[in-house]
Amino acid sequence: MDKYHDTVAASSVITDDAAVEAAVAKIIDENLAEARTTENLRLCFSAIDLTTLNATDSPQSVARFTERVNSFEEEYGELPHVAAICVYPNFAQLVRTVLDVSDVSVACVSGGFPSSQTFPEVKVAETALAVEAGANEIDIVMNIGNFLDDDWQEVCDEIDELKHSCRGARLKVILETGALRTAENIRNASVLALYSGADFLKTSTGKGYPGASLHAAYVMCQCIKEYYEKTGNRVGFKAAGGVATTDEALSYLCIVKAVLGDEWLTPEYFRIGASRLANNLLSDIVGEEVKYF
Repeated sequence: MDKYHDTVAASSVITDDAAVEAAVAKIIDENLAEARTTENLRLCFSAIDLTTLNATDSPQSVARFTERVNSFEEEYGELPHVAAICVYPNFAQLVRTVLDVSDVSVACVSGGFPSSQTFPEVKVAETALAVEAGANEIDIVMNIGNFLDDDWQEVCDEIDELKHSCRGARLKVILETGALRTAENIRNASVLALYSGADFLKTSTGKGYPGASLHAAYVMCQCIKEYYEKTGNRVGFKAAGGVATTDEALSYLCIVKAVLGDEWLTPEYFRIGASRLANNLLSDIVGEEVKYF
């Protein structure tokens, strides 16, 4: 045993998959219907990391994407803005230059996204360059290969180094829960990321593996709760990968509220990574079909 395995072993977060599924079903059954309020729809909208991570992204397309956020207030001034615009790191400076809304963050994926398979030096450089270019949030993927090989020291050392490269930017650590699959793996990865300096735990990349699941969200939120109780450090939760409908967004809100409480129901600590969700939420809020983004 080492300090990494000792820290994980000290966690009392549930790892029985059937028990997790039962707990999730109970939360959704008891809370989802009541969660369908305009206030919660607005909250979910304000928690969106509006995302474009396509091979076809270009300076022109990303600038247009950002301009839609700038002009949102003119058309929907009574509604909150999204929380962030999330792009590849080479577009950080462009988004920072075009973006006129001061309370919308610039988020960049980094560290060999989405596989985390590149030289550690490249991950560090990419992260530092993204922050220098204007990103104030960085989304990295945990090295799942090293995690599954039980090389937890390497996993943690890398996250710690990337956290240092972020300087003042917030670090979201993506667990790629669709690859981890089990509650035990998700619990273990969550604990390692938390104690390595993650400011957010994020479910998935949405690339190559199943995306966000309520099963994973429940385990991750339980780990965040336990970590907060032990350290006093409040860490955020982000669902990403396939979250597209209003009820899906509200279901994650229900999990966060039930496990972590109302203190986490703010864009400071609750995010949804999405490209399709924004229009669906906006349509439900205004009561007619909208294709704004």
